[in-house]
Amino acid sequence: MDFLPVSQDDLRARGIEQLDFVFVSGDAYVDHPSFAAALLGRWLEKHGFTVGIIPQPDFRNVEAFRVLGKPRLAFLVSAGAMDSMVSNYTANNKPRSEDAYAHGGVAGHRPDRALITYVAKCREAYKGVPVLIGGIEASLRRTTHYDYWSNKVRKSILLDSKADLLMYGMGEHSIIEIAELLNQGVPARDIRTVRGTCWYTSKEAELPEGAIRLPSFEEISKDSPESKAKFAESFVIQEQNTDALNADILVEQADTRFVVQNPPAYVLTTEELDSVHELGYTRRWHPMYDGPAENGKCGVPALSEVLFSLTSVRGCYGACSFCAITFHQGRRIQARSHESLVNEATELTKHPDFKGYIHDVGGPTANFRQPACKKQIEHGVCKNRQCLGTEPCPNLEVDHTDYVELLGKLRAIPKVKKVFIRSGIRFDYLVMDKDKHFLRDLVKYHISGQLKVAPENSSDKILALMRKSTHKVYEDFSKEYNQMNKQEGMKQYLVPYYIVAHPGAGLNEAIETALYLKKTGFVPDQIQDFYPTPGSLSTCQYYTELDPYSRDKDGHMKKIYVAKGARERRLQRAVIQFKKPENRQLVREALEKAGRKDLLNILK
Repeated sequence: MDFLPVSQDDLRARGIEQLDFVFVSGDAYVDHPSFAAALLGRWLEKHGFTVGIIPQPDFRNVEAFRVLGKPRLAFLVSAGAMDSMVSNYTANNKPRSEDAYAHGGVAGHRPDRALITYVAKCREAYKGVPVLIGGIEASLRRTTHYDYWSNKVRKSILLDSKADLLMYGMGEHSIIEIAELLNQGVPARDIRTVRGTCWYTSKEAELPEGAIRLPSFEEISKDSPESKAKFAESFVIQEQNTDALNADILVEQADTRFVVQNPPAYVLTTEELDSVHELGYTRRWHPMYDGPAENGKCGVPALSEVLFSLTSVRGCYGACSFCAITFHQGRRIQARSHESLVNEATELTKHPDFKGYIHDVGGPTANFRQPACKKQIEHGVCKNRQCLGTEPCPNLEVDHTDYVELLGKLRAIPKVKKVFIRSGIRFDYLVMDKDKHFLRDLVKYHISGQLKVAPENSSDKILALMRKSTHKVYEDFSKEYNQMNKQEGMKQYLVPYYIVAHPGAGLNEAIETALYLKKTGFVPDQIQDFYPTPGSLSTCQYYTELDPYSRDKDGHMKKIYVAKGARERRLQRAVIQFKKPENRQLVREALEKAGRKDLLNILK
């Protein structure tokens, strides 16, 4: 199959005089279902629309936005697979030296706040053409949000970008409905009933009846305790309305305008999810990247991470506070069929670079293949309780049978030597499964030497704020894992992953984790500084210094400690990595600051 058009030569070769849609993306063009421009472009094409892609355009030059001509229906604009600020800056707000989604991995070709820049350039290129925004940056900034990089509360990206319409979440249903309405002549600004979209109006009389009013931008953007409490209140309401089957319409006022969030789009059926992954992708980067970039490297590095991997599911009910999956993919699990995945894996074996290894079979959480409970299928997820967190719901159905069967089928494909699982494994869910068949297969077939898991912290106080299981659950899993390796005659290790400076965590909690690591004999080479990205509960905690879901005796949200200075974040990281010689002085400083000089000879 050909690539989607990227040039006038491509249009002439296809006999296209004018494209229906021009997709502007902050990523290089890789024709693979893990890349939204390719997936949505081919999905629109399947439904009879013509689509071209302008990948990672020169955002300083308006001519870069004219290369495919004026689209008949609209520009579709995405910052790419990542929020552009996350793509461009580290957790400590330092510029990144590489961009895995760019030609050769060269940084600097994606603008900060890409949606705002791209929309402006599309407007400049062709006045009067509708501009629709979507993707992760649009999805997680669809209402008023805290922006870590400017340390400010910002308005909905729909207003800041001046786009006509915003699509949030996974866009297959929304984009086809919108395309058909535009094709019928409905102006983009008049499209107001499509699920999974946000629109705006200056007329209060146009607001839908029965909509829930969020606190206004003016109420939640001030730097005051009252305003921050309102911010947290708004977050809770939004989190309670992320399921298509029970979400209400939300309205948020900013100055004289009102942003209206329609309920989420319905999740894809298994047949639909299979279909979007079976659109005949070339599974390679566009030939324009075959030559070297400025740094002499060819290709697009991000492809190597997914080229021989299988996306088997969407959605996650894991509830982690620091993850925004709830706001983007939702909590209900959508799974592909065994047949579709086996067919895709079989095709992978024909790839000239395939060495016999499937690198991953999963999604946000690899070992979720079914809804958390049967109630979700008809009624959606519960608004006021989590499926799996510090205290798993008693209705949670724990069953790995389908995943075990799928993995067995994949292992049996000729030319497949090994099937790895590298997506996140929820070990707390695994521990709850009394049938240890999956754990045995995991140990025996699906890892090689080590298994990466994410206990995140050793303090139950912090784990509760993270909505993670208690540390005892991790220790129970560690014992089961070691026992299973022993039973199978294998010597494989756990590699735990930790986050430092999460809201609630101070030096004492870092010391607690360091002492645990000292006892177990494991000190991580790499750890993650907490990164306050839009759309997560942890970011709400970070900005407000409140826990939105707990109250003190007076009924107010409980205050929590937040390490915001770069120095303390560095000290916490050094304490956990106390074995590194370059951290010795920082460890001493941290212990002295915490009043724990008694540990100077222990943490060395």
